[in-house]
Amino acid sequence: MTTLTWTSAVPLASLAAWVWLLLGQGFFWRTDVRMPPAPAEGPADWPSVTVVVPARDEAEVLPVSLPSLLAQEYPGRAEVLLVDDGSTDGTGRLARALAERTPDALPLTVLLAGEPEPGWTGKLWALRCGIAHARAGHGTGGQAPDFLLLTDADIAHGPHSLRRLVRGALAGRLDLVSQMARLRVRTGWERLIVPAFVYFFAQLYPFRWVNRPTARTAAAAGGCALLRTETAVRARVPDSIRDAVIDDVTLGRAVKRAGGRIWLGLADSVTSVRPYAGLRPLWRMVSRSAYAQLLNNPLLLVGTVVGLVLVYLVPPVWACAGSPAGGAAWLLMTLTYLPMLRYYGQPLWLALLLPVTAALYLAMTVDSAVQHYRGRGAAWKGRTYG
Repeated sequence: MTTLTWTSAVPLASLAAWVWLLLGQGFFWRTDVRMPPAPAEGPADWPSVTVVVPARDEAEVLPVSLPSLLAQEYPGRAEVLLVDDGSTDGTGRLARALAERTPDALPLTVLLAGEPEPGWTGKLWALRCGIAHARAGHGTGGQAPDFLLLTDADIAHGPHSLRRLVRGALAGRLDLVSQMARLRVRTGWERLIVPAFVYFFAQLYPFRWVNRPTARTAAAAGGCALLRTETAVRARVPDSIRDAVIDDVTLGRAVKRAGGRIWLGLADSVTSVRPYAGLRPLWRMVSRSAYAQLLNNPLLLVGTVVGLVLVYLVPPVWACAGSPAGGAAWLLMTLTYLPMLRYYGQPLWLALLLPVTAALYLAMTVDSAVQHYRGRGAAWKGRTYG
């Protein structure tokens, strides 16, 4: 094979990859997977719910997120349980003050998690403390709740969010209902990186495949996950996933492996209020778990780098060199990104910059591996996990 023939085959390979991604990867690029349909009328007896919020140094975002949980308009018994995971910024005190200032607030309990035991990540240790407290019947009428809503401290919920989640779970007979919260997109770096973060996640875990009971693909969105308590017991959650750095995907797998039905989609009224000022926090958000996603495997890292180059970087380079195949691949790439930009209300011309964003993600992934081998992998808020 001559050099010319080989180089001509490269853009053709990229085009073939994009044809497959467009048609054969669960239509990952579509953004119409939203909350499952639910009956207009709710049940006569609404299930009880305990909302568990793990929080570590979250005083900056709690004034926006926590009142939205405390003010949920839910017809059944519900309570909010904030688990303070060793905060040093007064997170627990602030949570109590916010509850006092919120009219008709749901009952709030603040727990102290203490230092995680060996083998546990901090968030999952906090969830363990909260779930154990809820299952012991300390709230919701003195009995274990029917459902657990696991939600992050930076997630704000619309007033009917809990009601819609429970309705969806009941209507679909689902054991786990999770929504990918709409992340904040205001700064230039957020516009460049955040929509692509959700786009790449959906490409790895197509929502339609996740929601198919017979499919092996499983995932969840850790920022907003409604879980049946009996299913949590059956799946041994969170003990069975105690060392997971990517806890949301691992949660979905644990529930599906235990025979539970799961659903994952994009949110309409669940948003993250965490700001990302500049590139550095966004870089840390991705790089802290990117290599863990590859099972800390150097061969998978090499394959991922080659794949990213072939799929995202080859098309624009060859298109600019006059290759019709490269141009067609870049066109398909651009078209698949448009729905996500519309979902986030961003200018559609940003789709042309997806190769630039992919190059940044490639660098973040390599940096994640470098930090892992330096002993600083998966670092978050003062903790580092192997």
